[in-house]
Amino acid sequence: MSQARRQRVLALSPRQQIETRWTTLGIRIAHRCVRGPETGMAMLRGRMGGTGRAFNLGEMTLTRASVVLDEASPVAGALGHGWVRGRDRRHAELIALIDACAQHEAWARHIDSELIAPLEDALEARRGEAARDTAATRVDFFTLVRGE
Repeated sequence: MSQARRQRVLALSPRQQIETRWTTLGIRIAHRCVRGPETGMAMLRGRMGGTGRAFNLGEMTLTRASVVLDEASPVAGALGHGWVRGRDRRHAELIALIDACAQHEAWARHIDSELIAPLEDALEARRGEAARDTAATRVDFFTLVRGE
């Protein structure tokens, strides 16, 4: 699984779900933060219709963290990064730790199958539920032609 896909799933998943699944994986590794976690703002840019000129849509609160694994680990010195919207510092640090651990090939397979895949399934289920809720309130507008 690609790093970008793993990062996206972790950033969109609730921290409590990630922590619960992470502890069941049994990967206990010492790490230290090399940057953050720190909270700041990011400018969101948009395009009309996806093709027009870019414009500033607004700002979003963002928290980022970078961690490095300690020397005793199988991937000593592996650097991981995590970003999450909002102010949840622990969430960003946890994403960075998982990113660093996923650089070890055996751990990456374990993380992808037992952590990322179930979280991705939960995200899809939530998306499907939201789509059903939205569809239930959908109004179809149509034009009637008068028979004059």
